[in-house]
Amino acid sequence: MSGNKEHGLWESYENDPEKADAEIWNRWPSQSSRRDFLKKTGLAAFTIALGAHLPFIQNLPTGFIPVALTDTSEDFVIAGKDGLRILNDCPLNAETPPHLLDDPITPIERHFVRNNGLVPPSAYDMESAQGAVLNIDGEVHRPLKLSLEQLKTFKRYTYALTIECGGNGRAGYDPPAKGNQWTLGAVGCARYRGILLKDVLREAGLKDTAVYTGYYGFDLHLSGSPEKVVISRGTPLDKAMNEYTMIAWEMNGQPLPPLHGFPLRVISPGWPGSASIKWLRRIWVRNREHDGPKMTGQSYRVPKYPVPPGSKVSDSDMRIIESMPVKSLITFPKTRGRHNLGMELNLRGHAWAGDLTVRAVHISYDFGQTWIKADLERPINRYAWQHWKASIKFPSRGYYEVWARATDSDGRMQPMVVPGWNPKGYLNNAMHRIAVTVV
Repeated sequence: MSGNKEHGLWESYENDPEKADAEIWNRWPSQSSRRDFLKKTGLAAFTIALGAHLPFIQNLPTGFIPVALTDTSEDFVIAGKDGLRILNDCPLNAETPPHLLDDPITPIERHFVRNNGLVPPSAYDMESAQGAVLNIDGEVHRPLKLSLEQLKTFKRYTYALTIECGGNGRAGYDPPAKGNQWTLGAVGCARYRGILLKDVLREAGLKDTAVYTGYYGFDLHLSGSPEKVVISRGTPLDKAMNEYTMIAWEMNGQPLPPLHGFPLRVISPGWPGSASIKWLRRIWVRNREHDGPKMTGQSYRVPKYPVPPGSKVSDSDMRIIESMPVKSLITFPKTRGRHNLGMELNLRGHAWAGDLTVRAVHISYDFGQTWIKADLERPINRYAWQHWKASIKFPSRGYYEVWARATDSDGRMQPMVVPGWNPKGYLNNAMHRIAVTVV
């Protein structure tokens, strides 16, 4: 790599800065090669690689790689999903780049997709919804079989609810954890309409022995066998009876799309998205912790205590993930942008905190040495993400990183680095960073 050539790229393309940016990123073909290069050359290579001076470089934490050198500009497209990146096509999983999550309410076409199996054919058949039946059985006095029309006789509610995959951020763990390598975009906040799960459970008459739920959907095993259950997760009864846990049939004012669970799904807001089962067909009320597929072993579980990276952890030392940790996103501007010196840069984004609320969001542009408090809005209802905005003015030209750090209502903050390693790569709530070049 010719240092002088890279260092002068922006000057060479003075009238076409976007071409200069593209030229630099193209010369760094993969995240792994960037990391290898920086391990060999160290901090001194950053100005060559980025083609810009780095103010506050002395504040960069040991081991950190500038976010501009870890991003990828590759885009993938899926029908009906505007700009999402496909991580896997069988089962289908796709995430949303942060800058496409700028809307207060996530549009359907920009909401992430997380599947464990195959979308059932019934999800594409509007007529089949009329004959769909939801079974509620187990530790209840009155087992129920309810059609969609019968469910709609219960009191209806509309809430904006945040759903996040438990593995969102998995790509940040080292050593890598197996599974879809989600970065930041496995989260969304849509507006759902339906009924409260607790109203249906009360209608069924819970027995004193009822302690847990087990949810089952119509999704198909990858083998295509209708006999095999793909995933069946549940929650403790107190979560099922929460004022915002829903059985939903609408998303953003229209019937649930096929990829999002038509005709019915559970919404267990604030908990891993796996607890919000799609294509719902059965609720089994249990007298014990549910033990369906992907509910036992190490699925959606983390160690009960800190473990060294890469270590093996026995099943008995794992605990089920419940409330998700505090987290935030910078949705504007898009990372790797250019900004004129002397002008304020306006920033905005969202923050959320599982079963809790967000107390504050702070912004830093000098690698965490100083922090600016952002303006934070209240959620439009509990479990909706909270919008924030801030403005900053850079002191000089050069390469900067803007970091966002949220603090929840219990005082817990997002960590600067990837949090405690775990075998499945769950719960990465490290601060979001974007790259900005000031010219």
